Amino acid sequence: MNPEVKLEKLKKEIKKLGSLVVAFSGGVDSTFLLKVARDILGKENTLAVTAKSETYAQHEFEEAKRIAQKLDVNWMWIESKELALENFRKNPPDRCYYCKSELFRELKKIARERGFRHVVDGTNADDTNDFRPGMRAAEELRVLSPLKIAGITKEEIRMLSKAMGLPTWNKAAYACLASRFPYGEVINEEKLAKIQEAEEFLRRYKLRQMRVRFHGNIARLEVEPADFQKLIKVREELIAKFKQLGFNYITLDLEGYRTGSMNETLEK
Repeated sequence: MNPEVKLEKLKKEIKKLGSLVVAFSGGVDSTFLLKVARDILGKENTLAVTAKSETYAQHEFEEAKRIAQKLDVNWMWIESKELALENFRKNPPDRCYYCKSELFRELKKIARERGFRHVVDGTNADDTNDFRPGMRAAEELRVLSPLKIAGITKEEIRMLSKAMGLPTWNKAAYACLASRFPYGEVINEEKLAKIQEAEEFLRRYKLRQMRVRFHGNIARLEVEPADFQKLIKVREELIAKFKQLGFNYITLDLEGYRTGSMNETLEK
């Protein structure tokens, strides 16, 4: 189906919903969804809510705030307390289920209190091809995913976002900091802060995509293969910084960046 046809289907779906609370991270998908919702339903019928927590990098939070202002939408933030959830801290394979359940309950509460009819998230058609426990939470709590319903893929979202002039059309994919840990590795504030500082340090090198995966005293760096040489050129700086952070070994993953690499250990 033509992306423009899918966009029209999305607009019709959103119009039917009437008023929305949008789970807004400032990423490619939720920004596109928020823009369409704002255009179709108007400012008074659209509320963007961003969850702030230790698992959400500060620069991402600040960018979400800037984008909401640029789009001229009603925006608010809430404090998400997933580290208070034992099932989240233990980091099982369905960790995201517990996080999303907590978030969606809070968004449903906001929607009820403020008179919005539905809560929506930015899950797209491609997300059904990956291991996404958070989608189960959305189904249980009746949080809708209009992009998925309209069959719009990530690539199509980027293309349509570019046509709309959205600043996120070519934004690198991002996931919460909890995704940097192998399943079963207990997550706490100290480890999250270490990963956030490590990735903030890497940001200075203008890498297209990057992740610092936490393996105890080993940091496994994932960047796109085209950027390998950038890191090799500054290897001494990297070694010094990462050892200062407490890592004994710093490795470069030769497979390069790929989304959901921690899922590779799971049985199909």
